[in-house]
Amino acid sequence: MFQLTKEKTLSSRTGPVVFPDMTAFSILSGRYAMDVASSSSASIRPIMPKKIPEKILKAFLMTAGAVFRIDKIINIFLLLFDHFTIHQMPILGPLVKKAYELGRLPDKAKPKVDPYTAQKRVLKKLIRRAQFTAFGEYYGFSEILKSKDFVRSFQTRVPTFTYNTMFRKWWYRILNGEAFVTWPGRVKYFALTSGTSEASSKHIPVTQEMIRAIRKVSIRQLVASLSYGLPDNFYEKGMLMIGGSTHLHYNGTYYEGDLSGISASTIPFWFQHFYKPGKRISREREWSVKLDEIVKSAVNWDIGVIVGVPAWIQIILERIIAHYNLHNIHEIWPNLSIYVHSGVSFEPYAKSFEKLFGKHMIYHEAYLASEGYIAYQKNMQRKSLGFVYDNSLFFEFVPFDDQNFDEEGNLVDNPVALTIDEVEENKEYALLLSTCAGAWRYLIGDTVKFTSKADSEIVITGRTKHFLSICGEHLSVENMSGAIKMLCDELNVEIREFTVTGIKHDSLWAHKWYLGTDDVLDPAVAKEKIDEYLKVLNDDYRVERIAAIKEVFVEVLPSRAFSTWMKIHKKEGGANKFPRVIKKDQHTAWEKYLVEYNFKTA
Repeated sequence: MFQLTKEKTLSSRTGPVVFPDMTAFSILSGRYAMDVASSSSASIRPIMPKKIPEKILKAFLMTAGAVFRIDKIINIFLLLFDHFTIHQMPILGPLVKKAYELGRLPDKAKPKVDPYTAQKRVLKKLIRRAQFTAFGEYYGFSEILKSKDFVRSFQTRVPTFTYNTMFRKWWYRILNGEAFVTWPGRVKYFALTSGTSEASSKHIPVTQEMIRAIRKVSIRQLVASLSYGLPDNFYEKGMLMIGGSTHLHYNGTYYEGDLSGISASTIPFWFQHFYKPGKRISREREWSVKLDEIVKSAVNWDIGVIVGVPAWIQIILERIIAHYNLHNIHEIWPNLSIYVHSGVSFEPYAKSFEKLFGKHMIYHEAYLASEGYIAYQKNMQRKSLGFVYDNSLFFEFVPFDDQNFDEEGNLVDNPVALTIDEVEENKEYALLLSTCAGAWRYLIGDTVKFTSKADSEIVITGRTKHFLSICGEHLSVENMSGAIKMLCDELNVEIREFTVTGIKHDSLWAHKWYLGTDDVLDPAVAKEKIDEYLKVLNDDYRVERIAAIKEVFVEVLPSRAFSTWMKIHKKEGGANKFPRVIKKDQHTAWEKYLVEYNFKTA
């Protein structure tokens, strides 16, 4: 037999986890075992041979599932896995799968709560936690909690914030090391955004509560994989997660880096067994070096899931295929089954990815912003994302129209802000978030459209500042991505990147498209097709194409024109994306760059 022990005095309600014989064991206290799973002071004292019969481990998980959270179940199991070298047995996959199955039982048992009721609970909890911060005292959070309609009281007392207003009034104090500013305690991490819409990167606070909230949703996604009907051994395969460096910059007060780097640097013990590219490669800050290391190590991995922004994942897979002289990535990773993408619409990349795979893949979309985990694809039969409305984020929805935004996409003062029960389907909204990281009624810059109000399902349509409406055409990123996908499908070409801008043309206007492809593509044909598609996808565009948009220009560029731009602006890898719309100074800089780097003649 063997026994788990903890090197400190236990209360009368707790006791050790004991395996009394070779076929059964008893857990004298669920609380004790949970402590073991989360404590570095826990130790394992073997009193039996260093192999554990499969039936004991299965019994262990079956019993543990009744009292532990899923992460604790797997955590305890992997403590045993590492210590007793049970990797010699082909049972890891079935046991992890069983852990997922047991882990979702508590959620199934919970009564279903409607989204608005869940959102009210979230907001009340957020306000209660932050009522004694500087922000909470300034805006009277204690008084808001006393109000019968505390949601309306909150919306009346607290103004909306953009990043600039939130930073200038509040977040700069957190950067200077002050505690209890917009959230209790001192903030240890700041996520740096990609900065595609601003000249410099933004610093978004990331609290321990936010890290736990993100982890909670990530585990829900893992559990959701049970519905895909994958074999047991899939659950022992690695997960390649491509993000920012985990070697975070420390300035003496806080750590800063990409959110994906912060999340990877704080992954729980139990997940480290599955995580690739691993700690050493993940710390690398230079994208080209990290890419080389991933390619070299790829042959030693057995990957089941890939997670990352499409543009960078495509580069990695192409490099691996070329390096090992493969026909497709499944020749080296035969168990690869799921690709989780986020950040941009996947539609323009779909055709390119099909050529990289040798078998059917499950594409799963996630909506993880620097401000929190907002939504993920819950139903694989629909290309929509289900809001995570019960996990430390309170959502408000501002109709994305001329009443609430100016012509540059800036939010007006006192905009109309709706709660989740007030929205309408097929209307575009900008998102406001209040979070467990101290963002309050904060405009994150994304726009969404509800495809199902009953199921709280959305599609991401673009950015408040990444749209084109120089004369009322209201062209969204959703429209642009749709047109590019249609072009790729009809002409059988791969367009790896694109961007568009609005320019003066004589006394009226024109759109100018830049398409990044390594295939032969006639700009005149592309122009005709894109124009034709957009007239179908967007009625406002069709009307303005007759009245004010007198011309459409298309410039075809090699795909490296886009990747080189990202490189010289130090935005390779991670969650960085090339902007779909470029305006004014950014367009001028782009044109100058294309000439200087010989991608076009002056």
